[in-house]
Amino acid sequence: MQATTWWRRLDRHSLELIIGLALLGVGLSVLFPLLGVVGLIPPQETREVTLNSDTEVTAPSGDGVSLSGTRQAELTVDDPGLLDRVLLAGPGIVQGVLVLVVLTLLMQIALTFSGSGEFFVRRNTRRLYTIAVGLLLIATVVPALEVVTTTALVSGTPVEQAVVITYRLSGVTVLLSFLAVALAGAFAHGTRLRADTEGLV
Repeated sequence: MQATTWWRRLDRHSLELIIGLALLGVGLSVLFPLLGVVGLIPPQETREVTLNSDTEVTAPSGDGVSLSGTRQAELTVDDPGLLDRVLLAGPGIVQGVLVLVVLTLLMQIALTFSGSGEFFVRRNTRRLYTIAVGLLLIATVVPALEVVTTTALVSGTPVEQAVVITYRLSGVTVLLSFLAVALAGAFAHGTRLRADTEGLV
């Protein structure tokens, strides 16, 4: 009861506003790379990579691919074609779309509360499980896409031997996924208790 009272003291639409702003920001972060891929705006031309030595490496300018930096370097593709633009922007676009899905589901959960004043409804349990899946995909699939696309970008170029390509699992995002599963379980329990209480009344 105390927690419910605390929530009711807040502006009923503040949570939706925050999530809405986040949706706008992430949406733009997906839109601009897409516009770059199709050529409507200047495309993304760089990718952060790791080098296998502390020596600065720079490919000849005529090769179209160059590295600048030491251990953490920047791979640059000069005048990227359509395939290069897709490879450069693809992982970020996929991640942005998955984040949009997660934020949309969070918005639906927030709207459920502002509409009925209750979080513990069956739909929210399903939404939380879907959020958990989305977070797990962000943590696992996006790094895999970065490995695949970086390999394709440097394959057959003078910088291929200098770049270390590793799969980097996002432990924090995996943890958030597990927390979402735990929260979904708590919501399912709360939904059952709510249904039992209403049945007694």
